[in-house]
Amino acid sequence: MEKEIRINDISLHYTVTGEGPDMILMHGWGCQGSTVASIEKVAAEHCRVFNIDFPGFGQSSEPHEVWGVEDYTSMLEQFVRQVGITDPILLGHSFGGRVGILYASRNKVSKLILVDAAGVKPRRSIKYYYKVYSYKLGCRAMRLLLGAEKAQKRIDRLRAKRGSSDYNNASTMMKRILSKVVNEDLKNVMPLIKAPTLLIWGENDTATPISDAKIMEKLIPEAGLVSFPGCGHYSFLDNPIQFAAVLRSFLKS
Repeated sequence: MEKEIRINDISLHYTVTGEGPDMILMHGWGCQGSTVASIEKVAAEHCRVFNIDFPGFGQSSEPHEVWGVEDYTSMLEQFVRQVGITDPILLGHSFGGRVGILYASRNKVSKLILVDAAGVKPRRSIKYYYKVYSYKLGCRAMRLLLGAEKAQKRIDRLRAKRGSSDYNNASTMMKRILSKVVNEDLKNVMPLIKAPTLLIWGENDTATPISDAKIMEKLIPEAGLVSFPGCGHYSFLDNPIQFAAVLRSFLKS
């Protein structure tokens, strides 16, 4: 069943399927609720599943300001209160994992499932920082030499050539939000999570590598890791049969 709720000035689209304990699905960046439809189908065998489109994705409206993980988490907290959900099971893929981690660190949840989740800030090489700061200095120089309007057009062309597909496909506002959330490190709140936590990972994940999962496993008190060889960042699509078996087992336990 498709539904829509107003939270402050945001129109949030979501679906509800199944019966049982409440469960919230949170998709990754550049995706929407339909991306995790295969997870929803399995989870609905055991739970009442709320599959949301994050603000800025799917059929939900964009934020009017540059949001961070805190803003997305606050939105989820308001959603839970308005809909009347208690002690939910949370499942977050990629960016959705960021929101799940922060939410579970300060709210009661019955279970937490992190699928190829973000939340560990990557270690950067000196070469990376050299490129970043050289780029920023170049942008400032262009603005001084060409003026703000001409410089911005040239900067946008450079970003389109060099940026990730997530960045290039986003609107202006969502690009600014991505630039903010991608650098937020949540390791400090992971030890505060009290719920049993399942980490499901693709061993060939290059977006959020398996090393991130091992850090989470150490920092989250009741965490266990299941990894799939030969799978990437979308482990639930790369190995749907084993993923479904692991998810069913955890939900039943």
